[in-house]
Amino acid sequence: MPRISMIQKSLTQAIATSCGSAMLLCSLPAASDEIHLPARLQPGSATTSFTRMFPLLPPFAPQTDERREEARRLGELGGPLDALDNLTDPIQSIVNQPVFSPNNPDNPSMTAGVTFIGQFLDHDITLDPRSRILENSTPRSTTNFRTPAFDLDSLYGGGPEASPELYESSSGDYLFRIEAIPGSEAVSRNGATRYDLPRDAAGNAIVAESRNDENTLISQLQLAMLRFHNNVVAHLRADPANVDASAATIFNQARQTVRWHYQWIIVHEFLPLTIGQSRVDSLLSKVRATSSPQIPIEFSVAAYRFGHSQVRPSYRLNFGPSGGSPFFTFVFDDSIDPADPDPDDLRGGKRAPRRFVDWQTFFDFGDGNFRPNKRIDAKLSSVLMHLPGSRAPTPGLPSDGIQSLASRNLMRHVNFGIPSGQAIAKRIGAPALKPAQLPELASYDMDRSTPLWYYVLKEADVMEDGQKMGPVGSHIVGTVFIQLLKSDPSAYLRAAPNWTPTLPSATAGDFRVTDLLKFAGVVPPL
Repeated sequence: MPRISMIQKSLTQAIATSCGSAMLLCSLPAASDEIHLPARLQPGSATTSFTRMFPLLPPFAPQTDERREEARRLGELGGPLDALDNLTDPIQSIVNQPVFSPNNPDNPSMTAGVTFIGQFLDHDITLDPRSRILENSTPRSTTNFRTPAFDLDSLYGGGPEASPELYESSSGDYLFRIEAIPGSEAVSRNGATRYDLPRDAAGNAIVAESRNDENTLISQLQLAMLRFHNNVVAHLRADPANVDASAATIFNQARQTVRWHYQWIIVHEFLPLTIGQSRVDSLLSKVRATSSPQIPIEFSVAAYRFGHSQVRPSYRLNFGPSGGSPFFTFVFDDSIDPADPDPDDLRGGKRAPRRFVDWQTFFDFGDGNFRPNKRIDAKLSSVLMHLPGSRAPTPGLPSDGIQSLASRNLMRHVNFGIPSGQAIAKRIGAPALKPAQLPELASYDMDRSTPLWYYVLKEADVMEDGQKMGPVGSHIVGTVFIQLLKSDPSAYLRAAPNWTPTLPSATAGDFRVTDLLKFAGVVPPL
């Protein structure tokens, strides 16, 4: 695969130290020295910047080093945001949650996989690899290196012509490259061969969005989307009407089919689970398209990072071999040698026989195997308080040494001058949290003017029992999602608002994540 430019190389290195995307569950060192940008965002082409949703509201706090340090302290290991999990046993963290993870309560409304769907969606619309943790910045000076549209540029790149390394055409059609995991059939309960993203000789994933290999779950979700496209191509090619259609025609039809079913899931499954059906219905009737969509910094740096609160300390990745042990593991373990080819955590950039996902744990297929998500509240699993890698210097970049994801999130609020949750609640006419509901912030002088990310987590806990987002978080996330879908001429909500799914599904006229995974062929029977 040809080398990409040095500009792209520096972007990947910057990602390694910035952890800059909204739902990023990052292992800080970059596995790759390459980054694939969508065709319209290649170096030298037009890009978009971030913007403000509430430009007239003042920052929640002064943009000073002192307030940045206070934000760091609020998010540090052992602080108010730390769930204080017992990280001695990944199995007990799941099966004995009240004892090992008492501050990570189950969410009865969501399954564990919703977190990673949210992460995949974020990687489709935002990429900020340049902003630094220890410096002030502005939205308009910060480039978004993803297209502000749910167009799956994170999957398709620039298409077969601009991103040929992503595709193979031996069948005559443009299919995504995938590769078998050698030895996986021996550790798969049903003896099925499992698959992985294509990789170069150094083990780097060859994908349009390098962050979609930062942990095993998002890597396998990217794989599922690749296989979904490939099976849609086969589905279309089997139609007698397409017998003489060119590869380009089939590719374009498949891409639209994939995009529209993906967008349907966003509108009819992910958003209702995340903000509630009544809020989705209200925003669908109120939000209007814009000719130049941009991502608000209140969304990317604050509200959409609600998913960080949903991350469990550990997961059952798969069921293991018949008669053998399932693969239970922590999300990240900073004590593991980063060179380990098959580490006992979920860090990405690795291929080994056991590193595949049995999705029955993460979504409800009706077999009783799914696990619930964590509630949305102002606690993060302790594994996210010491992300691997940021202690060591990165060549050519300053090392900030901040391993807590919570601290990194909160420090960005100071850097970008983001308004408080209370100010936004007042602006949109929503009930605001009172200082008495934020007593843990009094000593930080943030109980009356609260960082938006923390506020969004707390209001979900206080106002919605942690099962979905509260009014401020729902307004920001729902508005951005629906505006992007209504502003994109190629999106079904703009091009064909009365369209309904056409692919096979459990319910005619509907399409869910479970339908997508089945159609992709990544859910073999147990």
